[in-house]
Amino acid sequence: MKVERLVEMIGSDFYTGVPDSQLKALCDYLMDRYGIDPKHHIIAANEGNCTALAAGYHLATGKVPVVYLQNSGEGNIINPAASLLNDKVYAIPVVFIVGWRGEPGIHDEPQHIYQGEVTVRLLEDMGIASFVIGKETTEEELEAKMNEFRADLAAGKDVAFVIRKGALTDAPKVEYKNDNHMVREEIIRHIVKVSGEDPIVSTTGKASRELFEIRAANGQSHKYDFLTVGSMGHSSSIALGVAVNRPKRRIWCVDGDGAVLMHMGSMAVLGANKPKNLIHVVINNKAHETVGGMPTVAGSVDLAAVAKACGYPNAVCVDNFADLDKELMAAKERNELSLIEVMCSLGAREDLGRPTTTALENKRNFMKFLYE
Repeated sequence: MKVERLVEMIGSDFYTGVPDSQLKALCDYLMDRYGIDPKHHIIAANEGNCTALAAGYHLATGKVPVVYLQNSGEGNIINPAASLLNDKVYAIPVVFIVGWRGEPGIHDEPQHIYQGEVTVRLLEDMGIASFVIGKETTEEELEAKMNEFRADLAAGKDVAFVIRKGALTDAPKVEYKNDNHMVREEIIRHIVKVSGEDPIVSTTGKASRELFEIRAANGQSHKYDFLTVGSMGHSSSIALGVAVNRPKRRIWCVDGDGAVLMHMGSMAVLGANKPKNLIHVVINNKAHETVGGMPTVAGSVDLAAVAKACGYPNAVCVDNFADLDKELMAAKERNELSLIEVMCSLGAREDLGRPTTTALENKRNFMKFLYE
């Protein structure tokens, strides 16, 4: 299915979402056609934000918006879909486009397995009619289903297209880049060197994959690290839960800008509780790189200033390795909550692997290490 034909048949002129690798063709098409344009295309912080933003668009225009997301974001849309959009409440019509990671029978990463099993069922439970688009779906089938969906939308109901892997094609080529020079894998290597045998909680995506491979290359145990392979935006809260219950250990959180933006309220909770043994490192490449490189708004946000406003006693931003090493050592030596924002380039090794241990093995080894 050519992505342009999907857009044409839906017929909306406003899209908002959180990027997904399964929807990269759509994301690239929207970036090529609109870029980031508040009238037509906004990449929001999380899927719930997208849903509320879409509702505002409908209230202001009377037209039907589109929200795109990976199926892992269904949890974030449940509240606004049930208590705002639903036809028993405000009857606000929205078209959801959902990337189906972890589809049953298709090999995927562990964090997607259960989510893949319940993807369509969650939509059904929310009263959202859905249609699955695969490589074999014809334009005639899609057009017939869209005609059915228009009656639902006119009645204030929501609908969804669930997109299988490889179903959308013929996207324009879009180059994503920034002006930063520090490479994320090297940044993490510096963190590992300074942190020593301190526990690390790392965020979802390539950061955790790189941390795993750095440990292997160093001949180190993986027991030091909790790899948050799913639950985007929650690694700092996991780190807080560990830090307050293991006060004699220094806990490091390796986070990303997209993850921080997704649930930025966690920074306020961290700042209010001020765990003295927690160091929060945010690697900011201004992008959702793991799913394709589409931009975040972190390029226009001073995360160190946000941290200070939230109550972090120490927060700095660095853009070179000399300053990074200095701030890592300073954070390690002080006994106060600290944040280090690290400006990072886009890109990763082509041969970057994935963790060879299971999520359960990771959890058990990490817990055993914490209890030593």
